[in-house]
Amino acid sequence: MSQGPRSGLAAVSSALLAMSRHLEVRDVLKTIVASARELLDAEYAALGVPDDHGGFAQFVVDGVTDAQWKAIGPLPRQHGILAAMLQEAKVERLADVRTDPRFGGWPSAHPDMSDFLGLPIRDGDETIGALFLANKRCAKPHGGCGFTAEDEELLSILAQHAAIALTNARLYERSRELTIAEERSRLAHELHDAVSQKLFSLRLTAQAAAALIDRDPSRAKGELQQVAALAAEATDELRAAVVELRPAALDEDGLLATLRTQIQVLDRAHDARVTFAASGFRALPAAQEEALLRVAQEALHNALRHSGAEHVDVTVNRRGGGAVLRVTDDGRGFDPHLTRRAGRHLGLVSMRDRTSGVGGTLTVESAPGKGTTIEMEVPGG
Repeated sequence: MSQGPRSGLAAVSSALLAMSRHLEVRDVLKTIVASARELLDAEYAALGVPDDHGGFAQFVVDGVTDAQWKAIGPLPRQHGILAAMLQEAKVERLADVRTDPRFGGWPSAHPDMSDFLGLPIRDGDETIGALFLANKRCAKPHGGCGFTAEDEELLSILAQHAAIALTNARLYERSRELTIAEERSRLAHELHDAVSQKLFSLRLTAQAAAALIDRDPSRAKGELQQVAALAAEATDELRAAVVELRPAALDEDGLLATLRTQIQVLDRAHDARVTFAASGFRALPAAQEEALLRVAQEALHNALRHSGAEHVDVTVNRRGGGAVLRVTDDGRGFDPHLTRRAGRHLGLVSMRDRTSGVGGTLTVESAPGKGTTIEMEVPGG
């Protein structure tokens, strides 16, 4: 590298510290890729995490614009030089990757690459990812690779720490999933016990009323009044359970972190590109934050499942003492007026109810072929 050893060590230290600051897997992957590209002064960097079906569960790039990434198309498969990183578990340093016999299957819109450095990220005997760098920004020796043995050594150090950071992030996410699953199981058990008892009593009382309706209308009336009382109690039990279902992550991490995590998961799970940005947000009363989260989830569900959108953008910004949530997609859109008159789109009804329940306002802008924007504003506390 052109930097001296002291500068190189400082750069490695900065990269390792950056990785240790993140707990979410997607954030760790992005930090690893950006750190590797900066550390070795490469034009492009990528990190692939394999799935069990011959492709990549996650593939993060740095140095490629959003427009380029869209033009490249779907995530790559585990073939050619990419597969070599995962299957052979050895470093590959090439003067021109395009002349390698394993090179092939690259999309036409993929940026041109020449010199190449790649190596696996391993956790013990398991290869959990592969890190790639291309196009070293330096004068290349004639017929040689711009990446040096020193670059290879630095990247190997980074990969070892990347394995630790990635494993820790996976353990963290798994721990959170288990906590949420345990909480849901507990609530389901309590809901079953509380509500089933009320419903059982309700059924018996209704049967008694039916038996008395002809021979003792007065007693039947009393039984029916009891039915109404039991139904009201069951409703209250259900309402209390729903309130308790406030997401655990929302209490622990706050609205922005919870939304960011969920959107990262959706971005990986769907073909559409899902992005999130926030600015100036301040913590809001719990009921408002939960309503914002639920409306965002409903709007995202509609956009990803029904609209055919290629891009879905979610933003949360401060507005006065409150906040405004905006979910925008470039999908097929619809006519909100016709939908409302036809009584369809129960998701919109739910969103309006949640919004009005916390004193907010909901705006829906859409038209056939024009995409959809859902905007929810809450006043704050």
